[in-house]
Amino acid sequence: MVQNWVQWRERFVALRSNRAFEFFVIAIIILSALEVGAKTYDLPPSYDTFFAMLDTLVTLIFLAELLIRMAAEERLRHFFRQGWNIFDFVIVTVSLIPVDESQMALLARLLRIFRVLRLVAIIPELRVMMNALLLAIPRMGYVLLLMFIIFYIYAAIGCALFAAINPDLWGNISLSLLTLFRIATFEGWSEVMYETMAVYPFSWSFYLTFIFFAAFVFLNMMVGIVLEVMQSEHEKYNREQGAGAAGDVQWIREHTGSIEERLARMEQMLKRIEERR
Repeated sequence: MVQNWVQWRERFVALRSNRAFEFFVIAIIILSALEVGAKTYDLPPSYDTFFAMLDTLVTLIFLAELLIRMAAEERLRHFFRQGWNIFDFVIVTVSLIPVDESQMALLARLLRIFRVLRLVAIIPELRVMMNALLLAIPRMGYVLLLMFIIFYIYAAIGCALFAAINPDLWGNISLSLLTLFRIATFEGWSEVMYETMAVYPFSWSFYLTFIFFAAFVFLNMMVGIVLEVMQSEHEKYNREQGAGAAGDVQWIREHTGSIEERLARMEQMLKRIEERR
């Protein structure tokens, strides 16, 4: 019995690692995304049965694919050690909820939309990018905090100087923050600047210095953080897969360690031989 299960597990592992199986799952995920998009159009009622059957078929395929991946693990708990596997399990499980009669129909429909994110769990490159984004968010938080401080200072200055010129843009601190966000995105910022320059000719310095901090300094800081984390994640993935320069370095480290252990054992054997003499 155990031997038969080992053979079946090896088959599941081979199927899970098969590129054709992977492309098939990707195609089904894309089909599921197209189905969600098609339902947003006004279609004849005759299509409802077709989409219901298609949704059932997609859900069953996802369930079968999930069970294959779970069966390919040596132990079931190993499957749930990875966050993306837990995400897939939740999405597929919720997809089994009937969307017609259940009180959670709206939630089930919304979660069906997130089935598109299963592409991230299937494609390793997307998974590396998503992990890099999640790891970069805490570090970007400090940049956002500093950015908010600069925004607040400039908003207070703008409110004090320009509130009488245009109360709709600079009437209070909240409006000033919204106006500065508009300026940071370059949405009609020159019109706002020329309006205040009619009263304060040197107010251009206020806008140019703010744009320098907001659009150049802080934006480049965020881009730098994302690139640094993404490079680190790519190196980590290459080490795990044994690919690229990072994989070569990892291979050299592992084999260097084994060679050092062998040399140490040979040295001990030589010492014992000399002691016996």
